[in-house]
Amino acid sequence: MHVLVVYCHPVETSFHAALHREVLRQLRSAGHTVDDCDLYAEGFDPVMSREERLGYHDVPANQAALGFYVDRLRRAEAIVFCFPTWCFGLPAMLKGFFDRLLMPGVAFDISDPANVKPLLTNIRRIGAVVTYGRPRWMAWYMGDPPRKMVTRYLRRLTGNRARVDYHAYYHMNVATPPRLARFMARVGQAMARFA
Repeated sequence: MHVLVVYCHPVETSFHAALHREVLRQLRSAGHTVDDCDLYAEGFDPVMSREERLGYHDVPANQAALGFYVDRLRRAEAIVFCFPTWCFGLPAMLKGFFDRLLMPGVAFDISDPANVKPLLTNIRRIGAVVTYGRPRWMAWYMGDPPRKMVTRYLRRLTGNRARVDYHAYYHMNVATPPRLARFMARVGQAMARFA
């Protein structure tokens, strides 16, 4: 499978950077082709400009500024997102990626607003490797927006066809090396079986 890995963390020495490397290693070892999209390293601009918003519904002109990313998304058969949860939400960089890229003509067809059609039907698998600073009960209490974005919204854009795996490590604030090692092993095993 051709897997687009979307990674979003600014610090190369972070635990999440190590998770990202493990995701890439295991996917490649399993025989997948991998397109590694490191949003910070690529200098992705998450800010939707006034002009972009005004032209948001103008298909296909709305895709001009993001053609490189649109092409990568369309080539993908699977997507794996690697990101931390900050303030119980997506990092601003990743939120901007979604805001700018998941647009009419790319992620959905809105030509009939009463009957919006999903367009990411090329995506058969979605995975996410996510870390949280706080415990799971608190993420649940806050509604866990990142989990819903990946497991509900993105899946819906595939026509509800993609299988979704969500691997979350909660309470990084009190993480211990043995617990982190167990989570790393679990993620590695999941990516080795990713199909």
